[in-house]
Parts: sequence; structure tokens; C-alpha cells
Amino acid sequence: MAKVKNIQSLRGMKDIMNEDSELFTYFCENAARIAKNYGFTYFETPILEETSLFKRSVGESSDIVNKEMYQFTDKGENDVCLRPEGTAGVVRSFVQNKLDRAGGTQRWFYHGPMFRYERPQKGRLRQFHQFGCEVFGQKSVYEDANIIMLIKDILDFCKIPFVLELNSLGCTSCMPAYKETLVQHLSNFRSELCEDCDKRINANPMRVLDCKNEKCQSLLGDSPKITHNLCAACESDFDKLKEILDFNKIDYTINTILVRGLDYYSQTAFEFISNDIGAQSTIAAGGRYDKLVEYLGGRETPGIGFAMGIERLLELIVKEDTKEESLYLGAMDENSLNILTSLASSKRKTIKTSLEYTSRNFNKHFKLAQKQNASMIALIGEEELKNNTIYTKNMITGEEKTISLEDFLIE
Repeated sequence: MAKVKNIQSLRGMKDIMNEDSELFTYFCENAARIAKNYGFTYFETPILEETSLFKRSVGESSDIVNKEMYQFTDKGENDVCLRPEGTAGVVRSFVQNKLDRAGGTQRWFYHGPMFRYERPQKGRLRQFHQFGCEVFGQKSVYEDANIIMLIKDILDFCKIPFVLELNSLGCTSCMPAYKETLVQHLSNFRSELCEDCDKRINANPMRVLDCKNEKCQSLLGDSPKITHNLCAACESDFDKLKEILDFNKIDYTINTILVRGLDYYSQTAFEFISNDIGAQSTIAAGGRYDKLVEYLGGRETPGIGFAMGIERLLELIVKEDTKEESLYLGAMDENSLNILTSLASSKRKTIKTSLEYTSRNFNKHFKLAQKQNASMIALIGEEELKNNTIYTKNMITGEEKTISLEDFLIE
């Protein structure tokens, strides 16, 4: 019989296991806890959506739509794709469920897999996971600061150092005039720009500023800055945001070419940067998108949000060095297994408990308990079974004792 070839995971798609799995759940649980403290509730959207959702929201000029979507026609002849980012699906649901007509403020957080067909490299996968938050119905610049402080709290909890970069992209009053000024400037050296930037000039010239091509970046040094072309309202909001951050002692730098990679942003845009993960240095990013609900068929509703790439953060998280309490249960007499399964069921209500089904001697059980990093071991042998007792040992203090099963259950 011919040897069967092993099936490997797809390129750019990675299993999450062992230490990564511990850090992954540690981050998600604590990021969710912090988001809840800020008044956010959990929200989940489907992984598969209509392709038109992302074309209308993310924008035809973005690399995501042009190059990176996992797009296909399903058996019902629907043009669908795996979600490349989280915001558009949340906005789609917001409109679909008529929450744009309900008024008030909605605050949601989510985490889950996203998909982009791009060249895999360190910190960038084809299937990756994001943690994100979205806020609807809140126009105040204080909400912009609130979102930034939420991200800072998550990164501080994980002991991840960062640099915060800020910009304002303007609004429908000042952005169009700035785009015209930018196009005029770019026209002076359009032939020297890369092919992507040449296309972006017509679709969304501000996206040219986001180009990573070194030659394009060298040509863009003296381009007009949006922050010098803001209307009075946008300039006032941006100044207020800086004032709030200054008051709360949150350091930041102004990056006048920060435009984000998605077309739906306006006014506040921000990125949290790490210098510890190579070229892919953005670890959290977002901004305001006050027109996105309207673009997707809803009533005009202000919105702001962010996303964090979880895989990138796994390399940086410093986990609190606290030993989780756990119990190892084992049988030294196979007749005690029924009792041990009952004890395990009761103990699992309060403590992480593992049960070894194979009857072994003390030394073998002890080695297994050490391997599992258990903080407590409890064993029943022939003598304990006869006396309705159980032997226990605290693996941290070394304290040993034999107690009744009744006392063991209430410990």
C-alpha cells in the first residue's frame, strides 16, 4: 500500500496551541473584561458575508478589496467572501436590525478570525484573529479619547510598550478640498509613483500617503498635510482630543500621513505602534467613520472603532506570573475509579481538575501531577478506599494529609 501523504495546514494559516493557546485565551479573556468595564457588550457576526459589503465599506481603492479578499461564488450563485476585517459586518448588522433608527449609544466588542490573501510574513497571516470594539451614536470627541484609553488599558495590562500616533482626516466639508490639493501636488510626479498609487490618485488620493513603497515615500515628503487644511469644526475637535489626552497624561505623536488602509475613515485616525515586532509594527488601529452607516443604507449615525491583531500581540504579551490552582486526581486501586469520577465532577465546579483513569503507584502519579503543573494531588488506594478517605499533598507547600471524602469535598 502506497504511503499516504500527510496533509499540512494551508500557507499563512496557523494552528493555535500550547503556549500560544494559553496567551491567546489570556488576552481575549482580559481584553473582554476591560472592554466590559468600559460598557461594551459582546457581539458576533458571520465569517462569511456578501462581497459587496466590503466593496462599499472598505473601498475599491483599498488593497484588501483589490488584492486580498478570499472571494468566491457559492452554490446559490452568491458572490461572497470570508471577512477581511470586522467593522463592516458589525455595521451591516447595525443597519439590518434597524438599530440606526433606535437612537442612543451602542458599544460592542468582538474577537474572531479574519482572512486576507497576502504574502505571509512575521506578524501577518492569511487567517488571523482580531479583537475589536465599535461605538455607534456618539459624536463627542470624548468618545474618541475613551476608545484610545480603552486600548491603552489593554496594552498596559499585557505590559506591551507602545507609541500612539494620531491624525485627523477631515470631514465631508474639508476633505474634498484637501483631496483636490493633494491630486494637484501628486500630478507633478505621478509618472514616478508605483502602479498602485497611480490608480489610487483617481479612486482615493489620500491612500497614496499610505503607500509602503520606498520610492513613493521619498516623493511624498513635502506633500500638503490634511492637518493644515482642516475646517474649523475638525480643527476644534482635533485640538480637543489632544487636550483630553494631555490631561490624562497619554503621550502621542502627530503623524500627518497616517490615513489608515480603509476608505471609510474620517476625522480621528490613530495607530498604536510597537518597535518590538519588526516591519509589521502596528498592533492596534482605528478611527472615526461617521458616514459608514449611511454608506451601507442606514440613517446617518456617528461611529468609531478599532481592531487589534491578536497574533502580533502574542509575541509581546507579558503574562502575570501567577500559578493557577489545579487538582490532579488518581487511583492507586482501580476499584476507586467510580468514586474518583464523582469527586472530579464535584471539584470541577470550583477548581481545574484532571482525572487519571489508569491505576498507578504513588511515584508515577506524582510525576504526572508535576508534568501537568498541578498545585494539589489527591489519590485513593486500597487503604483509603476501605476507610472512605483520600490522600492529599499540596505540591507547593509539601503538606501531606489523609482526610475523609466528606472533608475533601468541602475544602
